[in-house]
Amino acid sequence: MRLLIGILMFVAGMPAVVLAQSAGLITGIVKDKKTQQSVIGAIVTVEGTTLGAATDTNGSFRIADVPSNSYNVKVQALGYENYIIYNLVVSSGNAQIVNVELDNDAGVSLKEVVVRRNPFSKNAETPLSLQTLSGQEIKSNPGGNFDVSRVIQAFPGVGGTAGSVGGFRNDLIIRGGAPNENVYYLDGIEVPVINHFATQGSAGGPTGIINTTFIEDVNLYTSAFPAKYDNPLSGVLQLKQRRANPEHVQQNIRLSATELAYSADGPLVKDRLTFLASARRSYLQLLFGVLQLPIRPSYWDFQYKLDYKINKKLSLYTLAVGAIDKFTFGTPKDLSAENVYILQSNPLIDQWSYTNGYGLKGLMNKGYWNLTFSRNMLNNQLNKYTDNQNPSPATSTLKIRSTEAENKFRFDMNKSYDKWSYSLGAMTQYDRFTNDIYSLIRTEVRDSNNNVVQPAVTIAGNTDIGFWKYGLHGQIAGKLLNNRLNLSLGIRTDGNTFTDDGNNLLRTLSPRLAASYNLSENLKLNASAGRYFKIPTYTILGFKDNSGNFVNRNARYTQCDHLVAGLEFMPGWQGARFTLEGFYKLYNYYPVSVTDSISLANKGGDFGVLGNEAIMATGNGKSYGVEFQFQQKLTKNFFTILSVTIYNSEFTNANGAYVPASWDNGQLISFIGGYKFKRNWELGVKFRYQGGAPYTPYDMQASQNNYLALGTGLLDYSQFNTLRLQAFHAMDVRIDKKWNFKKWSFDLYLDLANAYASAQPATPNFTFKRTADNTGFATTDGNTLKADGSNGIPLLLNDNSGRVIPTLGFIIEL
Repeated sequence: MRLLIGILMFVAGMPAVVLAQSAGLITGIVKDKKTQQSVIGAIVTVEGTTLGAATDTNGSFRIADVPSNSYNVKVQALGYENYIIYNLVVSSGNAQIVNVELDNDAGVSLKEVVVRRNPFSKNAETPLSLQTLSGQEIKSNPGGNFDVSRVIQAFPGVGGTAGSVGGFRNDLIIRGGAPNENVYYLDGIEVPVINHFATQGSAGGPTGIINTTFIEDVNLYTSAFPAKYDNPLSGVLQLKQRRANPEHVQQNIRLSATELAYSADGPLVKDRLTFLASARRSYLQLLFGVLQLPIRPSYWDFQYKLDYKINKKLSLYTLAVGAIDKFTFGTPKDLSAENVYILQSNPLIDQWSYTNGYGLKGLMNKGYWNLTFSRNMLNNQLNKYTDNQNPSPATSTLKIRSTEAENKFRFDMNKSYDKWSYSLGAMTQYDRFTNDIYSLIRTEVRDSNNNVVQPAVTIAGNTDIGFWKYGLHGQIAGKLLNNRLNLSLGIRTDGNTFTDDGNNLLRTLSPRLAASYNLSENLKLNASAGRYFKIPTYTILGFKDNSGNFVNRNARYTQCDHLVAGLEFMPGWQGARFTLEGFYKLYNYYPVSVTDSISLANKGGDFGVLGNEAIMATGNGKSYGVEFQFQQKLTKNFFTILSVTIYNSEFTNANGAYVPASWDNGQLISFIGGYKFKRNWELGVKFRYQGGAPYTPYDMQASQNNYLALGTGLLDYSQFNTLRLQAFHAMDVRIDKKWNFKKWSFDLYLDLANAYASAQPATPNFTFKRTADNTGFATTDGNTLKADGSNGIPLLLNDNSGRVIPTLGFIIEL
């Protein structure tokens, strides 16, 4: 830490190296949002300068020799609402490539076009419960580590999993829902796995896969989902990549304490074909070895996109995202109780995943259509032994060899007529799931007379299933009452060929209604209602009992009804917004475990697999609360986001009684602020507060009997979620300093996660006490620990210590 501060002080004392030639380029395309046609003659100006340009017949513009700095860029066109790009960082390294989509407003005069400024404008389909971040806001987020999933936890209603707050997982808990209730899209292609070391059947992991260098903006829907998206119950995360540099190849190199990333983009065929490509390699395993930590995580990820312009009305693109993950163990010098627990409780992971998609986009009169094909696959191999450092088949407690593959076709058509627009679409996909599993749930325990007092419980078998999914959707939206009222009505239905009632499309009929009314020039009343469905995970559908029967084939789609209403106020100053929303979510047909009688809504926030068990689709749930947010886009060198959420989340277990969900934190507070100083210095601060999450105590006797075989304790589900962790709070700080040279730039940053070393409450872990010299387990009789743990000394590890996590890194743009 002292070394990092010393480096920063040295940098602060250096003179600014900004050459007279250090200027950058802004280029991009302006389109009509509804028709995707080029907007000709749009005026693009760089605020605070005299620089600007007009779009040509292709909707393209180019502004050269822009002095290196941060700017707001304004776009105006007759008949369209004004558009402002905030916090566009121009450097002498990479060009700024932007894609602008303007909202057509037939009733707007030229005078109104000039003065109307709403950086938070939404579609009529989703007038509320939609948050947006730019690529620059993601890159400069303190503690975000260039990771989309971590950054959006600053939004209202979005939190992390219990016991890892501010820690090492990216599980997204949105308005009290489970981590697997969200779906993820990259440029219109669904990407089911967006994290390294992903939890199969859920979605979270310790770090994200998507390269933020290419991200133009991110939209997070927390309700009022557009009808074209299938399977969301809590959230839709939509990521949009920027266009490649159309003039020349540019490069980006990022090095930090944990990873090395390289990316490049540019033209392959002038005016026709461009590319984006990146690769990233972690070296956490080397760092953890030096620090004598027992885990050795290692990962690669890759990403590319090709854009091909066939003609003025037809374009083709292809993209891919892939990851390779390995999680192994080393032998630390100190075999303390904490290190031994880590070694015994976690599985060895060998995982890879990819998504590869192709999209064809065509323009037509007053509209456009999209046709996409994609394939994604997850290969997940987990192994666990009573001694993970000396594995052998005889000591195996977990062995999983599983694959999930999806082949998807999607088509949608979008048309607009004056004040009305509609969309229609369909999708079909063929899915295949294979699973070969052996899992020891409880070990056999015998008494002193060799009588079995606890029989062994195992899950073993293999599955290979293939089936079709399909869906239809439609949506219509329009403006009424002299444009004061926006209305949207959508409907969707989905089916499949595997579950018993999968072809009953009436059971998954999913209507949705949204409305927005302008109470005054600056104040809107927004509301929505909708019913949404999610098919059970492959691990649930493919599970077999010991007789080889698919016992979950009668599982229904999980249903969630949303009711949301709120106010949106735009004050008189530029780039600011206040929102207040209340939400109510009601769940039906949620899977409940037959083995432990617990709703699966409370699972999926750890490493491993969710859903390899028999279930009953009898669970219910409810989550309700209120959210407040203030957001100020970059104005006078300052930007900020403040969000406050108060909520309650409950689900029923097998007994039908409502109990607090594992994600029921109660309160979420987040603040992000940033200031841009002179000489290319920037300071960012993030503060987070999350109320204490419920947790379940251990069954001490069962834990003692099973610990040596399982490496973990067993929970007492008769006291499910009766205890709570302490609340969590932390502050992250980031300082950036950029130097711009003639044709390249250098950005040095220092990121301090948990800057004031706040305690991080975590659920306790069951283990046995170690001997004083840490060479073995201590026992009550001084003898070797028995297999049933009866002479062990139980110990609950409570590691609530707070640690500052500093990261020093740099970014080179060429």
